Amino acid sequence: MSALILREGDQPRRVELSQAVAEALSRAGGLQLVQTSQPGWWEMSSGTNVGVVTVGGLQIILQPKLPIQRLVFLMGYARQPAFWRDHSVSLDPAADVPEVLAHAFVRLATRALDQGLLKGYQTVEESLSVLRGRIREADQVRRHWGRAIPLEVRYDDFTVDIPENQLLLAATERLLRIPGLQRGLRAGLQRLRLLLADVTAPVSGQTRPRWTATRLNTRYVPALELAELILDGRSFEQRVGELTVSGYLFNMATIFEDFVTVALREALTPHEGRSSLQHRHHLDVADLVPIRPDFVWSKDGRPRIVADAKYKAEKPSGFPQADLYQMLAYCTTLGVPIGHLVYARGNEDAREHVVRGSGVRLVAHALELDAPPAAVLGHIGALAQVMIDGVV
Repeated sequence: MSALILREGDQPRRVELSQAVAEALSRAGGLQLVQTSQPGWWEMSSGTNVGVVTVGGLQIILQPKLPIQRLVFLMGYARQPAFWRDHSVSLDPAADVPEVLAHAFVRLATRALDQGLLKGYQTVEESLSVLRGRIREADQVRRHWGRAIPLEVRYDDFTVDIPENQLLLAATERLLRIPGLQRGLRAGLQRLRLLLADVTAPVSGQTRPRWTATRLNTRYVPALELAELILDGRSFEQRVGELTVSGYLFNMATIFEDFVTVALREALTPHEGRSSLQHRHHLDVADLVPIRPDFVWSKDGRPRIVADAKYKAEKPSGFPQADLYQMLAYCTTLGVPIGHLVYARGNEDAREHVVRGSGVRLVAHALELDAPPAAVLGHIGALAQVMIDGVV
């Protein structure tokens, strides 16, 4: 299988593709394709996606411009700030994103399961011919109309089929569907699946198993945290004509937005007030036009800070300053005199605009991501202080 490596943020690569392959890639999403004037040749770039896509004997590896260790920190902190602030996962900086995650997961999950599968009590409801636990009287009457057997019962079962093991199995199954993984990695994942043979297999579209860190599952926690990140990726496989296109992708814009909003919430916790992520509001008095700022901090029942996290500036055709228009609408609607736009450094510069006729200030900040986690969080803390200082 031939491989094509695209690095996030680089100039588009000129590649030769058949019409069928180009159509399959376009339908799958995750890549930006523009047909050139020369038949059969296309300009291809990764946009804001990182991961891997495979179609027609071609594997396309989409590399992040951030070191993989930083990327995983951003992803993890947005989910569990307390854990990822103080922990890290050893990763191979030279490998691509899916391979890195698979390597780390096999290592951590194997270590977690070395002492045997964790067990716990699960409440089970089923129909039995003998009494076990308690009869569910309402279900017994509704389903069996007075018949004695079968019995609708509820009981607690001490089992390995608990959320922690279900989550590890779900991540294992997801990784096994990633195209192009090394044979050794697949063997490691198959061993994990065998160890988890008595655990309920994940069902597509089902709610993800929920777990809580306790002293009983301490040895599982690093593997579980990584499993959550793996399941956040978009895995797909679809048939387009005679071709099958498959892939596993993360969107850097979503990762950045989630990290910035959670980190701002954490940084503003010492101040009296309430943070709202993806704040729901309406632009008009009739509540017909919804708006959803990424971050709003309120005090005494009034919005005081509004911020949007933008990995890259939004510049749709005809509206090159769309981010500024959007933030002005947020400030006007929420009655906030300063609006904050947080970009990744290198994608947009720090600057400030004062809007004519209203005095509203629109401030763009550039966040440095290619720095140690403590430095990135320190920058967020300084940014939060600037926002608090601007509250009137």
